[in-house]
Amino acid sequence: MGGARSTHIKEAEGSHRPHPARGAEPELRPHDDETDGTLAFPEQSLWWVLPNAAMKKKVLLMGKSGSGKTSMRSIIFANYIARDTRRLGATIDVEHSHVRFLGNLVLNLWDCGGQDTFMENYFTSQRDNIFRNVEVLIYVFDVESRELEKDMHYYQSCLEAILQNSPDAKIFCLVHKMDLVQEDQRDLIFKEREEDLRRLSRPLECSCFRTSIWDETLYKAWSSIVYQLIPNVQQLEMNLRNFAEIIEADEVLLFERATFLVISHYQCKEQRDAHRFEKISNIIKQFKLSCSKLAASFQSMEVRNSNFAAFIDIFTSNTYVMVVMSDPSIPSAATLINIRNARKHFEKLERVDGPKQCLLMR
Repeated sequence: MGGARSTHIKEAEGSHRPHPARGAEPELRPHDDETDGTLAFPEQSLWWVLPNAAMKKKVLLMGKSGSGKTSMRSIIFANYIARDTRRLGATIDVEHSHVRFLGNLVLNLWDCGGQDTFMENYFTSQRDNIFRNVEVLIYVFDVESRELEKDMHYYQSCLEAILQNSPDAKIFCLVHKMDLVQEDQRDLIFKEREEDLRRLSRPLECSCFRTSIWDETLYKAWSSIVYQLIPNVQQLEMNLRNFAEIIEADEVLLFERATFLVISHYQCKEQRDAHRFEKISNIIKQFKLSCSKLAASFQSMEVRNSNFAAFIDIFTSNTYVMVVMSDPSIPSAATLINIRNARKHFEKLERVDGPKQCLLMR
């Protein structure tokens, strides 16, 4: 039994907590009194503040026509699977969408069509409208594009407009469709493209990611992007660390509930697989979609062997949590009660309008 592994998956049909309607108050579970031998939180022990009013963040998604912008947006935010994106048509002009993320944070996503006519209009007649008040610019490059010079020209035009209208915007470059490149060439090609983009971006700074809709790299890139948009994320991480230390967890991850992007994590030691977060996001997102086809709702999962125990469970109205314990002798019930007792307090981190301070767990 040394290497045996058990997996428990809980699906809720009918009885599961529905995701709150857009604009509705998130549901709060009553505080549990079952705290014997488990974690008990004092009132006001955690505080991560989002204002009550919706906080909108404008995100520009740009790149040449056919680079894969709409496909990645549909996979992350509209629950498409990779093979279904083939039927998506070209984006005409600008498609606007508002994605509610973590309660009061709203991503105002502008998916800009990449045909030459539209691109030219963005830099002339629509320049101020498109590039004003931008929080994040995401520019997508098709790694196999035969018009690299034109791609770079349009990218530099975007940077000039950003520098003029939104100089504090964060820049992300996604070198996309990397699955089309031979595996032994991917590192070299990406490194060369990254160096070119960093040089062309000066005096602005850009963060570069290699991506593909067919693997977890898409989740790594978008988790990093969304992380930059979350207010007071350092306070959230501090509180997550406190939670992990109290329950003696090796690792705790917080996922956004709809997209399953990683928004925060704590680990007490380095792990061998640096890409495990995005792999988990990809796997669970695919499993959630499979559940939905059966009219079931994914709620929780437990994986256990002789070396570790991992729990994924609904946490707040807007998040899932994953807790990894290296001591599998700790009863599952104790960890699950600890997670349950923390829910009420982490709900406050998203909802409370109060002083911007972190109250440590005692």
